[in-house]
Amino acid sequence: MDVRELVGQARQGRPRAVARLISLVENAVENAENAAKAANAARPAGSAGSAGSAGSAGSAGSAGGDPAAPAAASRALREAMAALATGAARAHPARVIGLTGSPGVGKSTSTGMLIRAFRKRGSTVGVLAVDPSSPFTGGALLGDRVRMQDHATDPGVFIRSMSSRGHLGGLAWATPQALRVLEAAGCDVILVETVGVGQAEVEIARLADTTVVILAPGMGDGVQAAKAGILEVADVLVVNKADRDGVQATVRELRNMTGLVETPWRPPIVTTVASKGEGADDLMAELDKHQAYLEESGEARRRRLARARDEIEAIALAQLRSRFAVLHGDRLDALAERLLGAQTDPYAAADDLIAALR
Repeated sequence: MDVRELVGQARQGRPRAVARLISLVENAVENAENAAKAANAARPAGSAGSAGSAGSAGSAGSAGGDPAAPAAASRALREAMAALATGAARAHPARVIGLTGSPGVGKSTSTGMLIRAFRKRGSTVGVLAVDPSSPFTGGALLGDRVRMQDHATDPGVFIRSMSSRGHLGGLAWATPQALRVLEAAGCDVILVETVGVGQAEVEIARLADTTVVILAPGMGDGVQAAKAGILEVADVLVVNKADRDGVQATVRELRNMTGLVETPWRPPIVTTVASKGEGADDLMAELDKHQAYLEESGEARRRRLARARDEIEAIALAQLRSRFAVLHGDRLDALAERLLGAQTDPYAAADDLIAALR
């Protein structure tokens, strides 16, 4: 199917077209990464002075399989993003809400609770649930989606699990582009659930309008949040599993920590039992208050501009990395030899390498 036709169907809210577009995004990103890895893997064999250099010239293109696949996927991705960007701008952009926290605190269950709450309001909801990928096979269990099967038949809900593919920060590389697809499909609210690795998940704060940090009593999460700097990125703090012992101690600990930070917006603390739907109304009220604060203070536009800048920068850097990996294997090896031989310094060598890109 033609990419523009696919985008047109996605704008009509057709789930299969939305799913195919997100798959296109993921595959294009993966192909680009594989091409860069293949070029890097091939570089030592073709380095200056090696016996096999003459016969290895084509290895960079073929190491990852079909050498035309990355280029074709990149063209399709560019066409899709161009088609998505040229449509009429929405009067009210989709609300992007990120949910993060340590494994076992109930992120997926809380996501399901929020889906129900937003659907009661009549909002269409998109969900991107990022799962950790195997460092050996690259595959993912995609268990987050399993926990949201109650909403699988709801036409007003689109749920997509994405593998992190080893990307740190709690998100997948393709998440920003997947957000564009869901917004174009007409989602009023997009919930992004991060991997859940604990102390490295602050990237969601650069992607979401509102970041919800979920904790649970008895897991030492308060201390972990302070160590990880998560309190600085939290817009709303949720203590889930509030039917357990120690919930008041956790709330008190968080209140003391948030009291030390002077910011225009102080994160409220909400207690929930997501498995029973308890606390959903309180959480929705705090999310609405934060959304109102974002709009009235101008912070919403600032965050969306920052998100757009980050997306452009990430794409530009990825293209530079690709050019770097493909074009400068021999040059890099030669500069490394000069550095080891005390004939240059690392900054001068880097300047030499960058100059070749101009």
